[in-house]
This record gives sequence, structure tokens and C-alpha cells, in this order.
Amino acid sequence: MAEVLESSQPIGSMDSRAKWKYLDNILTRTGPFTDEDFPCGEGAIESLSRAKVLVIGAGGLGCEILKNLALSGFQDIHVIDMDTIDVSNLNRQFLFRHADVGKYKADVAAKFVEKRVKGVKITPYCGKIQDKDEEYYMQFSLIVCGLDSIEARRWINATLVSMFDDTDSDSLKPLIDGGTEGFKGQARVILPTITSCIECQLDMHAPRAAVPLCTLATIPRQPQHCIEWAHIIAWEEERKDITLDTDDSEHITWLFQKALKRAQEFNIAGVTYSMTQGVVKNIIPAIASTNAIIAASSCNEAFKIATGGSNPFLGTPGADNYMMYTGDDSIYTYTFEHEKKPDCPVCGNLARPLKVDQRFTLEEFLDGLAERPESQLKKPSIRTEGKSLYYQSPPSLEEQTRPNLFKKLNELVEEGEEVVITDPAIPGQFKYKLRFS
Repeated sequence: MAEVLESSQPIGSMDSRAKWKYLDNILTRTGPFTDEDFPCGEGAIESLSRAKVLVIGAGGLGCEILKNLALSGFQDIHVIDMDTIDVSNLNRQFLFRHADVGKYKADVAAKFVEKRVKGVKITPYCGKIQDKDEEYYMQFSLIVCGLDSIEARRWINATLVSMFDDTDSDSLKPLIDGGTEGFKGQARVILPTITSCIECQLDMHAPRAAVPLCTLATIPRQPQHCIEWAHIIAWEEERKDITLDTDDSEHITWLFQKALKRAQEFNIAGVTYSMTQGVVKNIIPAIASTNAIIAASSCNEAFKIATGGSNPFLGTPGADNYMMYTGDDSIYTYTFEHEKKPDCPVCGNLARPLKVDQRFTLEEFLDGLAERPESQLKKPSIRTEGKSLYYQSPPSLEEQTRPNLFKKLNELVEEGEEVVITDPAIPGQFKYKLRFS
């Protein structure tokens, strides 16, 4: 065993080898659950040290994930995050200090972990995941997500599915997704096109309940109502020519100031910039202990995949692929297999049957797609096999197809006809076979 460790030296110098004692106990011996093809010893150590991992998100989960991966023997880590550090982050995002407020999370987190864990190289990118193309994502062995956005999860999921080529095994990029909501969380492993994907599981993330528009417009009762008023009504009235970008600090500041002024008019306290950001982006308050548990589970799966069979991982075809955790009324975990849906718009190939009222206008039908748990579309365009019904862009095509919004569905689509729906935020397309009621 000593010869194996001396020849590979995957992490740090031989003088620092002692700190990897417990890691080596896993990598240099077999166990009751190891795969029969597990490359025990030098092979496993080399696989781990050479694995190139992408972490998406450097917030509450991301900080834990980066620390765990570095301390688990991964040496080549990349991290993407577009946010800057806010004072409210400091209570749980432990890689940041007060002096870091205003700096990019990815930069600060990378430098902090590199300084503390010798031998690890962390490459940060401060920007959106959508800035990168398929060639960028193709370089990684696996991808670990620590996101608080359903939209971002859907985008990376669809991108990895579209990248897969069944003639090229290297194009299969395992996606490990962790998520938390207060005292609850989940970790799951997705093998694009093989296991169920995030879109298959979207109905597990129901859209948030809507506040009646009359409450927002007339008598708000909570600070959140004032923020929603600024978001839904004030922006449309005063800045409708500008597309709201919830990741633009200037846009969030404008909403915050509008909401604060309205709250003062109705003697409502509690409107803050961070609350405005949370309401507009639908951010769930995070708890440090939950982040730690879910990050540990996610990194455990990354370790098992990268080492080539040190233990069975979530997502092994035919086995469990989803772990849920709840800690609000005791500590409870449960794993199960979330099945792949043949009519999934991203990884499936069948049109999903959908019963709709034929008296609905096309506009009412499209609005309803935002509320459906399995779609949650924001700016959908729709067409049939033979004609375009409505397109959000370009402006000339939107103007040309706009009159269809006010027509009844049965004037535009025949019973049982398939419609194809796309959304600019999500690669791929949704297919529905309409059944009239």
C-alpha cells in the first residue's frame, strides 16, 4: 500500500499524506458494497485526482459543496456563480467575511478553499451558466448543483440532455442536484437520457401560491404584498419597455424603493432589499444545518461516481435516484426511484395529453401553462405542425401572431391535434396533444 501512495501522490506532498489517511482507507481497499470492477488502490486514487468537476452556485449549498469536494480529494474544481456577497449571506455562507461584501462569491470562495486545502485548484467564473456553451460543459466529468433557482436547474438539465450522443460515452455528464427549503432538502443523481431528469420531476416543485391582484392593488397587508405590487403592477406601468432581470441589481433596487415607498403609505414595516430579492426570485430562507446535510449527500455521490465504484451511487440504472430529507419535526431521510416519464418534454419523445376547455382563448391557455406544475412556463410560444399560433419574438412575428391570442382554442386547433410549445428560458420543447372538454 505504501508503494501505491508514493507512486501516485495525488494530493499535496508526501509530508502531508497523513491527513488523507481515512480517505485512503476507502480508496485502497474493497468493501462489502464496492463494485466488482472497482479500480482499488492507485486506479481509484488517480481517477479521483484527475476528475474535473463543475460546481454551479457558490451560496449556502455551494460553499459547503466546494469545501467538501476539496476535502474529499478532488483537485480540479470549477465554480460558476453570478452573485455578489451580501451582508445577509454571512450567517451561513462560511467562506465569506464582512470584508468580502460586494465581491463576487465565486472568486472569494475559490480563493478561500485554495488557501485552506493545499493542492486543490479551483477556477471561478463570475457570470451566468447560460453564458457558457456545450463545449465548455463537455470538459467536465460531472456537475454538482447548489442552486436556489428552478429556472437555472431546468436550463442546465436540458443542456446536458441535448449534449448526450449515444455513440460517445464521454458526452454523458452525471448531474448531481442538491436543494434545500428551510428544514427540508433533497439530493438526486441524474444520468441524462437514462434516468429521470429534472423536467420529469418538475411537478414536485409546485409554483408558489398567487396573491389576489385586488389585494396588491388596493389594501396590502404584508411587506411581501408591497414587493409583489412593485414587481407586477408598478414595473408594468412605469417600465414596461424594459424586460425585468431579477439578477440585475439596478432592477432589484428600483423594485425595493417602490415597495418601500408603498409600505410607508400603508404603515407596513419590514420591506428590505434582501426581502425584495427573495420575493421576486422566490428564494426560500436557508438554514445552515440543512445545507450541510444536503451538501454532504451530494458530495458523497460525486465521490462514488468519480472513484468508479467505491460504493453504489444514487442513479444507478434500476436503483434509487432521489434522496429526500426533512428535519423540521425530527430527522428523517428516504430514498426512492423517481421514474423517467416517456412524455417528458426534455428527455422523453411522446406528446403529453392535456384536457382543456375549448372555450378558452389562446391567451388564457398560455397563461395557464405558468401555473401547471409540470410546465411552469414564463414566456411561451406555440405552434402546431402546420402553422404558427403565437410567438413571443421577434417583434415582427409577435405582432403578426398577436390576433390569435383572442381567438378560441377550437378556432385554431383541432381535437386531438399536437401543439409544440417553447420558452426562451428552457432549451427544448413541450409537446401536448389537446383534448377538448
